[in-house]
Amino acid sequence: MKIEIDTKWEQDSNLIITRLSGPITEADAIEWEKGLTQVLQSLPNGTKFKIFVNFYDLNPSSVSAHKAYRNVMPLLLSQYGWRIGYLDLFEEANGLKITTTNGIQCVAAVHCHHDRYKIGEYERRFGKENEHFYDDPFRSEDWIRNFESLDPVR
Repeated sequence: MKIEIDTKWEQDSNLIITRLSGPITEADAIEWEKGLTQVLQSLPNGTKFKIFVNFYDLNPSSVSAHKAYRNVMPLLLSQYGWRIGYLDLFEEANGLKITTTNGIQCVAAVHCHHDRYKIGEYERRFGKENEHFYDDPFRSEDWIRNFESLDPVR
């Protein structure tokens, strides 16, 4: 299985697609985080974006690799007005401050992972109109691309 690390911004659809998969190392997780951070920091002020977090086939090669990636999405997105639903599982996340950076805001997210049971539970417990958890990358991408902002002024 090969390692995939990629984050891209599609300005026409206001969509960030970030991918981390394969038997990643801690260094791979750090590289992915840097790329994602660069994309977020390059967004024009006031942007409202959607994000597709694709962890399908992610299989960290060590505990340190797992630790290196697991907090990235919750912490980064919290700087863009977003609280990931599954944070309700962790009492230590209760104090996480949700802020915005340069008026840039996340308005929808889809999370994809191959663990059908876990992601199914996340969807059942934390899925909502503008956030979903799927075990199929094609379904995930289709949903996020077709999501229309809950904000009538776009």
